[in-house]
Amino acid sequence: MTETPNPNIVDADSITGEMHPIRRVVVALGANLGERFAALQGAVNALADTPDFFVTGVSPVYESDPVGSPVEDAPKFLNAIVLADTTLPAARLMERALAIEDAFDRERSEVRNAPRTLDVDLIVVGDRRSNEDFLRLPHPRAHERSFVLQPWHDLEPDATLPDHGPIADLLQGSDSSGLTRREDLALEVE
Repeated sequence: MTETPNPNIVDADSITGEMHPIRRVVVALGANLGERFAALQGAVNALADTPDFFVTGVSPVYESDPVGSPVEDAPKFLNAIVLADTTLPAARLMERALAIEDAFDRERSEVRNAPRTLDVDLIVVGDRRSNEDFLRLPHPRAHERSFVLQPWHDLEPDATLPDHGPIADLLQGSDSSGLTRREDLALEVE
């Protein structure tokens, strides 16, 4: 397992003197419209370019059937997980995730699970819990999504999803029938 920073260790901003705890972050990426792989690689690059956000791992790429799509014959998704350590607050991370989606022409609608050019989901931000409309942590459906659990398991097989348990156990209980590892695709951190 990749070592999670001690939440009691604090990073002090040398200019303002503000104290910020270092947190482990799990980010899920997905795309099923347009240049899917380019969108995932662009999201990894954008995350790596985020100040105070330090990418520590990127999973293999998986292809998955859309879950609950309102569109018949919706294209398959490409999915990956990014692990990082950060001192950024969860709300600022959510703003960054939305900005990255916008940069890749993500169109939002009232239709849930519609096809999209890019999805950047915060799965876990340290031990932070949130049930706000704009930010739900841990992600409310991650525990049942094999396209989140499998790539995360590849990086951290003994990780635990807060409030749900070990991801290895959750993965065994999830439906992974539409999930395929894409050996021909590999995301890189630049």
